[in-house]
Amino acid sequence: MIKRLPFILIFCILVTGALLSNSCKKSGENPVEAQLTRGGWQLASVIVYNYVGSTNTSNDTLNAACLPDPQVFRFSADNTCTFTGYACKVQTTKGSWTLSNDKAVLYSNMKCQDTVGTTTPFDTARVNTLGFYSMVLETGDLRSVYKSTDKRHIKRFGFVRTQ
Repeated sequence: MIKRLPFILIFCILVTGALLSNSCKKSGENPVEAQLTRGGWQLASVIVYNYVGSTNTSNDTLNAACLPDPQVFRFSADNTCTFTGYACKVQTTKGSWTLSNDKAVLYSNMKCQDTVGTTTPFDTARVNTLGFYSMVLETGDLRSVYKSTDKRHIKRFGFVRTQ
């Protein structure tokens, strides 16, 4: 038994060292940013929620299907972005994007043409859901504190991943 003690001790030290060295490795890639930049995001739905205070008074479903050309939002690792076909118009707009420190808010300075004029639709967008195949961004009156009489409008953009 005493002769085996050095071997057991050396084995335990090697295993502990291997576990510690492997657990400290980091990829250097932020998982939220990596998820955004893997392929494009095709617009699937746009819903406007109308509130008075916290009460949802109505929903407006906007037409997100632009046939034959889809609306696609693309994020690049160099923090640039493009949106092809915004508001069903033949256009490709470019801008830059960044995330808040907590990765819950997307900021983009991309300017797009819509039916009224020029807009920055994702200047401040809350990341409601971000999965491998879907993403939901919310824009509009995103305040967390509001009066019971405040009228608020939140526009929810639903996207599905494309290649």
